[in-house]
Amino acid sequence: MAFINSNISPDWLDGLLVGRQDQPEDTIIEIELPDGSDTVLVGDGSLPVMAGPCTLETREQVLETAMAVKHAGAAFFRGGAFKSRTSPYDFSGLRAEGLELLSEVRRVLNMPVVSEIVNAAHLPLFEDVDIIQVGERNMRNAELLTELSHIDKPILLKRSHSATLKELLLSAEYLLAGGNRQVILCERGIRTFEPMTRNTMDISAIPLLKELTHLPVIADPSHATGLPQLIKPMSMAAAVAGADGLMIEVHTCPDEALCDGGQALVPEEFTELMAKLQGITDFR
Repeated sequence: MAFINSNISPDWLDGLLVGRQDQPEDTIIEIELPDGSDTVLVGDGSLPVMAGPCTLETREQVLETAMAVKHAGAAFFRGGAFKSRTSPYDFSGLRAEGLELLSEVRRVLNMPVVSEIVNAAHLPLFEDVDIIQVGERNMRNAELLTELSHIDKPILLKRSHSATLKELLLSAEYLLAGGNRQVILCERGIRTFEPMTRNTMDISAIPLLKELTHLPVIADPSHATGLPQLIKPMSMAAAVAGADGLMIEVHTCPDEALCDGGQALVPEEFTELMAKLQGITDFR
């Protein structure tokens, strides 16, 4: 494997399971549809999209949004049942009730679901979650990662807003070292000195990670930018850079959202984005 820049030393990857020295070929993760009729692949060169609200709020909101994103072509419905918030006074999710709503989405729409876990003690509640997300706040939570390393479910590991790529890959190593090889990395923006966006989306991280590791890499332009008008161009940029998928926030009424409504697309905008992404992988 030739590295992008000869000045970048991959020596620290020697002997690690995340590195291409251990596994030169790409990892492809298969997620079975709830009815068992087919599978969705992540890492095979396609561009599956995970879409839905930052936080699950009501049954009506969840089902309406899920139907809209599925109709537009999303492969997964994403929604937070447990939310880690900066302020203890902010809405922190429906918790178990939210996971029950995700189970309903799986059953009614035959659509795999993605949701974030914040505590290993909640694992029994995640039986019907197809991809378990580790949020950026827990990227360094070694105890949680170790617990998740022992389960047979794909784990979506988000890069912390202050983490280097080395730190992200070492967090992923916790999962692989415990036996879970179904790991998806997510670039969701890093904190810089620029105040115009929520974070700075590190597009360069995508091709660099793809060169350093065999694990699939997806991008989350919603959290990375915090601005809905930037989600479309940054989604396309991530796709061209080699992303294995996208995570997009969609809300039927962003102005009334209980969490991060300002960075969500409405279903009509999401449909337009999905149309623009058609064939974009041809430009890689």
